[in-house]
Order: sequence, then structure tokens, then C-alpha cells
Amino acid sequence: MQTPIEPPVAPDKVTGVKHIFAATRYSAAGFLRLWGETAFRHELLAASGLLIVLGVIGAPALAILSVAILSLVTLAVEALNTAVEELVDHVSPEWSLPAKHAKDMGSFAVMALLFATGLAFAAGVWAALSI
Repeated sequence: MQTPIEPPVAPDKVTGVKHIFAATRYSAAGFLRLWGETAFRHELLAASGLLIVLGVIGAPALAILSVAILSLVTLAVEALNTAVEELVDHVSPEWSLPAKHAKDMGSFAVMALLFATGLAFAAGVWAALSI
């Protein structure tokens, strides 16, 4: 005879100063989950490489700052894209056109930011080499 499995109990809501520490733990857990995504690791490596190149060639500070900000936004959107994919897979485990559309749009959002970061990088290289 199988014992019935009880559903998980939601944790108590954390408030006050303890919430800051809890939020930090949640963010760290999110980072660790994202680390399991190949795309996230590639984007993090690419961002680091772009920033190193800009620093080595003496790009203007504004170019380096622009690439840094766009890279962070790209990583944030990658996190949201991964969250969308997780939810879609949970809610709609079977293939469906709306699920495909949701995943494709999340992917497009990341791609658009990758292009924007690439343009900012190219502008930084252009500025550094034109000086």
C-alpha cells in the first residue's frame, strides 16, 4: 500500500530585514539555475570578453559602460526567457503553437539585445581605433 504524498507547503512570508537576506538567497538560487543554461554561460563569457577587449584597446569609458549595461540587461532578459520556458513547459508539457510562440518571442528578445550589445561593442572599437 502506498502512502499518500502530501503536497509541498509554501514557506512563510519573510518580511523586514530578513527579507533582504532571503531575496539574496533567491537571487543566488536563480543564478545557479541559470548557470545550468548553456546560453547563459556563453553570454556571460562573451560579455566578459567584449569588456576585456574594449579595455585593452583603450575604448572610451562610455563605450565600455554601454556594453556593460547592455550585457547585464541581456543576462536579465535571458533569465526572464528561461523563466518563461520553465513555466511554459510546466503548464503545457505537450507541444502547442502558443507555447512555441512564447518561447520564440523570449528567444527573440535575447537576440535583439545581443545585436544591440554587438553594435555598442563595434561603436566602441570604432571609437578606440579612430582616436
